[in-house]
Amino acid sequence: MTSIHGINFQGLKSESLSMFAEGISLALTQWNALQMAIQNEWGGRDSLQKSENLAADILSWFSQPKVALSIDDLEHLLDEHMMLSFNTDTEDGSIEEVAEELMTMHEDCLHGHYESIEKLRKSTFKVKSLSQLRQVTDD
Repeated sequence: MTSIHGINFQGLKSESLSMFAEGISLALTQWNALQMAIQNEWGGRDSLQKSENLAADILSWFSQPKVALSIDDLEHLLDEHMMLSFNTDTEDGSIEEVAEELMTMHEDCLHGHYESIEKLRKSTFKVKSLSQLRQVTDD
């Protein structure tokens, strides 16, 4: 059993845990609804901190001992966080997509497979590169 900040993570080894934490961060970085909420400060000045809290809450949710992980419960967590922290009702299907992606990543990490996280890394790099290219072109 691995522990970070007093939270026990059953099933995830140390390397898998750090990869999963990175995967959560990458998935949230690519979630358009959340990124819009952060950029437009729909959650106030501390919108970025609220998104970091969401990442920590997700990691904590996956660490619940002896509780079957349900995608419906994860969707509820994401939806509730968007409503309470950002006053945003996300009805574009992205909550379900993010929840499915997180469940897949968690399952992969349990088996020591990190392909889904590598894929996110590559797509995040492409998005950042394109964004920087647009900024240079606009300037």
